[in-house]
Amino acid sequence: MSYKCISVEEAQELIEKNDVTLLDIRDPGSFAENNIQNSINVSNENVEHIVASADKDKPLIVYCYHGNSSKGAADYFYSMGFKKSYSVNGGFEDWKRKG
Repeated sequence: MSYKCISVEEAQELIEKNDVTLLDIRDPGSFAENNIQNSINVSNENVEHIVASADKDKPLIVYCYHGNSSKGAADYFYSMGFKKSYSVNGGFEDWKRKG
């Protein structure tokens, strides 16, 4: 089992009930314009630091624009030792509509 795709509602529930690591893989401009509270913008410049410093036992939720790129990122973080790695279906666009 690698990463798991979850709905916006499932992501919101995980965030409310757990101490999670929330990663936004969109470009820095989009992240600066609007993001999910307490998320970290991931880029090529800081991904190694995140892998080295984040708690790999905490649930890791990755989101992008529409939920496509986050699948590859969630799989990557799972391969780097994150035990509970999730990709948000529909991405940030779906989050905005439902949040």
